[in-house]
Amino acid sequence: MSDPATDPNQEAGVDRLLRLDNTERTRLGETMRILLERGSILGGEEPQNDLYHWAYANRPWVEEMSALFDLQLYWENESRLVQAVPRSNSFLLRLRLDATLVLLTLWYEFDTAVRDRGETPPISLTAEELNASLETKFKPLRRAIPAHGRLVEILRLAQRKNLVRFAAATEPARMRIEILPTIKRVIPFQSLEDWTRHADRFLASAESDPDGAVAGLSEPGLAPKTGFDEPGYNEPTAEVTLDDSDAED
Repeated sequence: MSDPATDPNQEAGVDRLLRLDNTERTRLGETMRILLERGSILGGEEPQNDLYHWAYANRPWVEEMSALFDLQLYWENESRLVQAVPRSNSFLLRLRLDATLVLLTLWYEFDTAVRDRGETPPISLTAEELNASLETKFKPLRRAIPAHGRLVEILRLAQRKNLVRFAAATEPARMRIEILPTIKRVIPFQSLEDWTRHADRFLASAESDPDGAVAGLSEPGLAPKTGFDEPGYNEPTAEVTLDDSDAED
């Protein structure tokens, strides 16, 4: 690792941060809070449009601050997106089994829609379609598939981390869910085959120990790079990384 005292580039970056005026400090602080709390800034959405453009115009400052938190930033200016992904497991937490199954299924639906059908994100599906996909892929774990009320809780958590957008509907089955491209780095499978290997581990555990599978699994091999803090969770299943101050409201 380079020494700021001898590395002129790193020293220049620190010097720029020290010389920020109050307005720039406020914008930089807002940028970092959103990245830490939400995992990304979605410039395509009106509330975050101006902030994204400021962050993109001041990338050296944002990159410098993010490095202090051991975060890797991914910029997609065409879609006005910047996503923060931890380089380490500093914020490692665990998800309940039902939330893990929902995230795995959302990843699958996103990947197949984009890769196989050539659809453009965000990928849209209904709650009924999501439930059908869950039932198909994880039938041996059907006792862990969430009821509608719990599904809404999981989706709210995912929405807070900028992974999905959804809106309640009069008929629960018709509730529409949009899967955002940020999910690809949160659960960084390299391919559908990689996804299948991980899903098969859950299914194999369910066959050998059905009660244990429903109670919860520990799956260190599944390490999404950002995630959720579920206060009061008692069914851990997948290790995830997250700012542990991000508690459910």
